[in-house]
Amino acid sequence: MSRSGQVESALPAERPESGVFAACVEAAKPGITRLVTITALVGLLLAGLHRGDLTLADWFRLVVGVVIGTALAAGGANALNMWYESDRDARMRRTAGRPIPSARLSSGFVFFLGLGLVVSGTAVLWVLCGVIPALVALASAGSYIVLYTPLKPLTIWNTLVGAVPGALPTMIGTSAVSTAPGFEPLADPVGLALFSLMMVWQIPHFLAIAWMCRADYELGGFRMLPAIDPTGKLTAWIIVATSVLLIPVSASIVFIIPDLLGWATIIACVGLGLLLVAYGMRVAVHPTEKMARKAFIASIIHLPVLLMVMVGEALVRTIV
Repeated sequence: MSRSGQVESALPAERPESGVFAACVEAAKPGITRLVTITALVGLLLAGLHRGDLTLADWFRLVVGVVIGTALAAGGANALNMWYESDRDARMRRTAGRPIPSARLSSGFVFFLGLGLVVSGTAVLWVLCGVIPALVALASAGSYIVLYTPLKPLTIWNTLVGAVPGALPTMIGTSAVSTAPGFEPLADPVGLALFSLMMVWQIPHFLAIAWMCRADYELGGFRMLPAIDPTGKLTAWIIVATSVLLIPVSASIVFIIPDLLGWATIIACVGLGLLLVAYGMRVAVHPTEKMARKAFIASIIHLPVLLMVMVGEALVRTIV
């Protein structure tokens, strides 16, 4: 297949939206921001239900703080990433329609928008949830911009580095509930379990995207694993291996909070994990963009369904 054919068959191009406000929302990458906010909220819910003594006022304050603060900080980090990569975005079909390459927003405007959102989100978390959640959000945004983004054109290891800021938001939620002194909330077992889940989940998810969009990434000058793996075999087997690893990693939280999670979560971890493994195996046998797309779709089904099962089982056990 030609390079243009590979690009055309990858992820759909981002379509420009009209209006300054719509462009600002687009700069914050609402899909990614939504996922990050949900993972932070799940951390809050599981840790809060496990603690068991939060009042209704506590719940309201913490939920508002975590949702608004995380969304603002994550959206700001995404906007700063878009500002940093605007020249490379202009080279790729999938991202050429983003606000800066399409001249709907200036580079300087997006920079200050992103900076303002990160500062605002951190402040909201600090006031409503405490200093540790605010620092975790700042660390997530900072590592995303200062470490992951500059590494993307330099090394194939950028995916592993980028998994850290992608996993940290779970600890925004868990640390918001903790009453431990100093930095001890960062060692909360629930937070560490969710952090590990997100770390591992991101590898098969983003490697599937990397294989689907390998020609586009090459045009943008990004160093993804397929750059040294033209057959796709290595990429596919890493997808399989990390999908297998995801099963015990995701199930580990059951043994940390057995009062809230049990067989429903274990079944979901195993069933959804095996689904991801199966699609990874299909990529290994037939390393085509079509198979990679199916593995990608399986990954975006896996995470929200698993998190919903966890929260649902925790709520049922708390109420019953």
